[in-house]
Amino acid sequence: MEEIVNRVAKSPLVTLELEAYYHPGERILLDLKDVLFQGMILREKDFREWAKNHDWSQYQDKNLAVTCTADAIIPTWAYMIIATKAEAYCNLLVQGDLDDLEMILFHNAISNIDFESFKDKMVVVKGCSKVNVPASAYMEVSRKLYPYVKSIMYGEPCSTVPVYKKLKK
Repeated sequence: MEEIVNRVAKSPLVTLELEAYYHPGERILLDLKDVLFQGMILREKDFREWAKNHDWSQYQDKNLAVTCTADAIIPTWAYMIIATKAEAYCNLLVQGDLDDLEMILFHNAISNIDFESFKDKMVVVKGCSKVNVPASAYMEVSRKLYPYVKSIMYGEPCSTVPVYKKLKK
């Protein structure tokens, strides 16, 4: 009887799992629609009073996205005031929705990867994960890997889609 050989385990492929860079912290959306006067206008005096009295400590070590889902113009200074109040508490504070927050969390994590360690390797960026990895994270990791690697593939080591292959000199 012929011995069964795991060719995937013996291959020179290196797997990069983006889900390993998922920040486990809680994500919270702060919607400014609740601060608007008559649901339409942000009044400076009222907003400053709200910002002064809001319990910013509830965001301790959490990831906070600040947006306004109402059809209203939120002046830039309002986001600046929020930043000065919330930054001391939050792990990450962004202007945008929860998708924007997730994208920035992944981009921050990707910026800390040592891409030099992938030099001249054949890399498979794992496609299936237990967490929702934004498409922008796959794009960013490919952009950062490309100068270092022999090849980039997407999927699983047993079934990959070629993405990039360095030309032989």
